Amino acid sequence: MASSAGLLLHRVGDGGEVEVLVGHMGGPLWARKEERAWTIPKGEHDPDEDPHAAAVREFTEELGSAPPEGPELDLGQIRQRAGKTVRAWARRADFDASTATSNSFEMEWPPRSGRTASFPELDRVAWVPLARARELVVAGQVELLDRLAEALARS
Repeated sequence: MASSAGLLLHRVGDGGEVEVLVGHMGGPLWARKEERAWTIPKGEHDPDEDPHAAAVREFTEELGSAPPEGPELDLGQIRQRAGKTVRAWARRADFDASTATSNSFEMEWPPRSGRTASFPELDRVAWVPLARARELVVAGQVELLDRLAEALARS
């Protein structure tokens, strides 16, 4: 089963609440969905690749620039519904979401047309309050947000 690694940026917003940086999944299958259609920047890595290095690489690929420096928390690993594991780190840092430019993927579209179309992996990136992010991210990633909230509450 595939393993992924991701980097979840967080900050304290203007209203004093914790915000996280998440991306809306690109492509026609997600175009009309909002809730459970967002993700932390993440991607698959080879078994011999360092997961943290993969998380930084995937952030860079999916947002178009390297992640800003900042203190990190290891959020551990979760298993999503389809069985994929995701190892994630949270980093306290700011990032201008308006500058994000995602890499792309290709798929046959429309289905059974024989034509291939290219779509961004993330078509939107936004800072959202942690509570709202729990409603937006794919179900398996809510646990990562909960782990972040717990760690921040302890500090």
